[in-house]
Amino acid sequence: MAIFLRGKDCLLSRLKSITRFQRFNYTLDEGGFQAKYKFNREMGFASNSKNSHIGHEADTSKWKKIDARKFGITRDMIPSPSLVVLKILRNNGFEAYLVGGCVRDLLLQRIPKDFDVVTTAELKQIKKKFNRSHIIGKRFPICVVHIKGSAVEVSSFETVANNAKANEDVFKSPLCDEKDFIRWRNSTQRDFTINSLFYDPFSNKIYDYTNGMSDLRSLKLRTLIPAHLSFKEDCARILRGLRIAARLHLSFSKDTERAMCDLSSSIEGLDKFRLMLEMNYMMSYGAAESSICLLQRFNLLEILLPFHAAYLDQQKSAQNSVMLMKLLSNLDKLLSCEQPADSSLW
Repeated sequence: MAIFLRGKDCLLSRLKSITRFQRFNYTLDEGGFQAKYKFNREMGFASNSKNSHIGHEADTSKWKKIDARKFGITRDMIPSPSLVVLKILRNNGFEAYLVGGCVRDLLLQRIPKDFDVVTTAELKQIKKKFNRSHIIGKRFPICVVHIKGSAVEVSSFETVANNAKANEDVFKSPLCDEKDFIRWRNSTQRDFTINSLFYDPFSNKIYDYTNGMSDLRSLKLRTLIPAHLSFKEDCARILRGLRIAARLHLSFSKDTERAMCDLSSSIEGLDKFRLMLEMNYMMSYGAAESSICLLQRFNLLEILLPFHAAYLDQQKSAQNSVMLMKLLSNLDKLLSCEQPADSSLW
């Protein structure tokens, strides 16, 4: 009975989420018409606009600053630990924003798995401001701040700036406000356009420098730089992209899909800990069934879950109904970002 009630509550929650998402996608007026035009006009999109690739120089005419309140996003939605981190950094004279997946999920009326912060403070400066904090990572180090029983990941604009210096010919400083340039440079170093949005809860502004809002509106997954180059730079982005697409039911841009097919086998070079981490994210947060389907589609299931792959192939050849997929589907109805499964279950 308890499982039934939890499943019922989860279903009601998802129905509410779908209703809220429709409000985001259409921004309906009283008559229910001109919805797409209204969204485009408010966001500054032309009716025939297409996503442009980040080139050697930023096109500042496509940079957007959006009032988050138009999408029902307010400071009250930010967990206290992340808000405290933002306030402390701001009070010490640094710029600080929420960035990445949390902004994306807030726009889609979903509960984010975590709320990451990016700041103009250097990592050592961040560590000095918080008693319980430590720096982790080699290639892209971050500072993990432990506050109010939670761990908040804080990255530095300076880290990305140093990484960008290695590709100085790619980035030319446009004539713009310095803060805009710092945010833009950081956004171009991220994996996907929909993960490159910044949110300032104190001014209620969302910053979009890479047409991320346009791709989010179209539910499209697109890399920031050419997809083959992006996945060669970090093949874990393939798994991350599949995970995001599975959870949010996204389609892929043509070049992103092609690159995933061409380079999928490269993930065998990742260490086992990283693979387990990505697989746990895929399977334990309410998108296991769709994740399995995408792993099959990109020929990754045999590499990551060979027993699952063998079972599904056997069932397919026998033309049986696949019990595994039904079990995963039912499991997904009981799980979410705030109530994940233990990895031993899947």
